[in-house]
Amino acid sequence: MVEYWDERRDGGVTKDGRTAYERDYARVVHSAAFRRLQSKTQVLGVGDSDFYRTRLTHSMEVSQIGEGIARRFKAEAVKGTPSYDILPDPILIRTICLAHDLGHPPFGHGGEIALNRCMIDHGGFEGNGQTLRIMTLIEPYHETLGMNLSRRSLLGVLKYPAPLSAVVNKKQYEGADASASSVFSAKPFKPPKCYLDTEIEVVNWIAKDLGDWPRISSEFEDQGEKKHKKTQHHSLDTSIMEIADDIAYGVHDLEDAIGLGLIDRASFIEAVSAKDIAGFCAWSDGQSYDDLVGHLFSSHTYQRKNAIGALVDFCIRHTTLDTSNPHGFGNPIFGYQAVLAADARKVLDVLQKLVEQQVIFTITVQQLEFKGQKIVTELFHAFATDPTRLLPPRDAKRYEAMETDDLKKRVICDYLAGMTDDYATKRYQQLFEPRVGSVFDRI
Repeated sequence: MVEYWDERRDGGVTKDGRTAYERDYARVVHSAAFRRLQSKTQVLGVGDSDFYRTRLTHSMEVSQIGEGIARRFKAEAVKGTPSYDILPDPILIRTICLAHDLGHPPFGHGGEIALNRCMIDHGGFEGNGQTLRIMTLIEPYHETLGMNLSRRSLLGVLKYPAPLSAVVNKKQYEGADASASSVFSAKPFKPPKCYLDTEIEVVNWIAKDLGDWPRISSEFEDQGEKKHKKTQHHSLDTSIMEIADDIAYGVHDLEDAIGLGLIDRASFIEAVSAKDIAGFCAWSDGQSYDDLVGHLFSSHTYQRKNAIGALVDFCIRHTTLDTSNPHGFGNPIFGYQAVLAADARKVLDVLQKLVEQQVIFTITVQQLEFKGQKIVTELFHAFATDPTRLLPPRDAKRYEAMETDDLKKRVICDYLAGMTDDYATKRYQQLFEPRVGSVFDRI
C-alpha cells in the first residue's frame, strides 16, 4: 500500500527501487521547464557577464541550502518522536527547492505583472501559481497530469494555499489602465500571492483528508482596503524552502552585486551598520565588522567567497524547528515550522534591502523590467488576435481544444510564461521588426 504522502494522482507506484521523492527529483531535474531557468536571470541586464546567477543556479543553491537545513533537523531530532517522524526526507526538500521557480515568467516581475494585466478578466496570473500548473498539467511526463509528482512534493511547492479568486481585491485595479496599451503603470497590476483557479481540483486532491485545510486555505492577513489578501499558513516543507530562498536571495545576490561592481564598499558601509550584523560577528569567533567588510570587498576572490559562505552558514545554523504549534493545527505538517532566529533575520533583511536599493530598484534595472512588460503585453495581444496563425502547432491545437474564452487565453498565457527572456525577445523581433525573421526560423 502506498503511503498517503507518496500517492500520485494516477495511483502509480515506484517499482525501480527508488523512493517516491527520488523519482520526483529526477522528473524535475530532467524537465524542460527546469532547463529553461538557465536563460532567466536573477537580475535583469547582467547577461553580458558569465559570473551572474541565473534562475537555474539560484534554484540549485536554494536546493543545497534547503537540503542542509532538512539534514540538520533530522540529525538533531530524536527517533520515534512526532517531530522526527514528520520531518521531510532531504531529497524531498531538494526537489521542492529546485522546483520553486519553475513558473517564473520572462523578464521577472515585469513579465508577471504584464501577464496578470493581460489575464485580468480571464483568471489572472501569478508565478507561484504557474509553478503548480507546470508541475500538474503542462510539463509532459503524463498525458494529462503534468509531472505527476507525489502529494507531499506538490504540497511543498504550494507556498500560498488559496486560489486567486479568494485573495484578489479588485479595488486595487480600480482606475488603472487595463486597455490593450503596452505602456502602463505596473503597481496596480501586481498580482495576489496565490495559486490559479484552474488548479482548484488539483489542490483539492493534494489536501484530501487534511482536517486543517479549511483553516489553511481561508485564514488571511488583511493588507488594507485596496490591497490583495495574503495567506497566513503553509506546510513545514514550504517553510524550509522559503527560508532557503531568502538566504540565497539575500546573501548570494549580494555576492553577484559586489562581483559585478553594482555595490561598492562605501554603499555597503552606508547601508549596513556594525549593529545590524552584530549577531553574525559574535557567532563567527569574534570576527569584526571591519573584517567582514574587508573580506567582502577584497581583491582576493577567495576571501569574498569565504565571507559569503560564512554568512550562509550562520543563517542555516540559526534556522530552528518550532514545534510549539501556536495556531493549534491537528497535523504537525502544518503545526511545525522552520523559523529563522531574530539575529539571522536581521542580517538577511538588511542585506536584501541593500540589494533592492542598489540593484533591483535602480532605474537601469527598472527600465529593463518596463521593456519586458511591453514585450510580453504586445506578444500576448498579437497571439490573442490571431492565435491559430501565430502560435506554434502544439499550442494552437491546445487553443482550439479549449471550450471557453478564459481557457483559450490561458493557453496563450502558458506559452508566454514558459518563454525565456531571450526567446520572448526573439519572438517579439520576428513579429514586430521588419528586418528580422526568415522562413527558416525555428519557433
